[in-house]
Amino acid sequence: MFINLEDKEIKFILENNYIGYLGYIYKDRPYIVPITYYFNKENNTIICYSGEGHKVDAMRKNNAISLQVTSINSVTTWKSVLVHGTFEELFGSIAKAYLHKFSLGIKDVIMEQEHKIVNFISDFSNKIYNDDIPTVFIIKIEELTGKKRNTFSA
Repeated sequence: MFINLEDKEIKFILENNYIGYLGYIYKDRPYIVPITYYFNKENNTIICYSGEGHKVDAMRKNNAISLQVTSINSVTTWKSVLVHGTFEELFGSIAKAYLHKFSLGIKDVIMEQEHKIVNFISDFSNKIYNDDIPTVFIIKIEELTGKKRNTFSA
């Protein structure tokens, strides 16, 4: 049986995970890639970063994006959240502050969920090479939806 998730369940899944699948369009084709994210519940946005490349170029051209996050216990017991929103690139001191919030937030999620201590972004996210400055961006959330499947046996 498939059931719509309530808002509190959707936010719980976003708050307690840090890996999702980013969807974006480039040259009229959809792309989906794994990405590390942090749900900033204070301003209802998703914080991410990336090195320069295909996905950043694509999102600059078409800022309509989505993020899918799942919590899977088994093939018959899972929850899935879909975020629809817009890409907004951050710059300068604001980008630095958001990247710091991203790092601290994910460290807390990992400590709570996995009982591990991590010290550096590269411990849980993609490493930026050659001293490149990462592109820090947020997903401004426009819509949140979620489904779950629970199969009960008698």
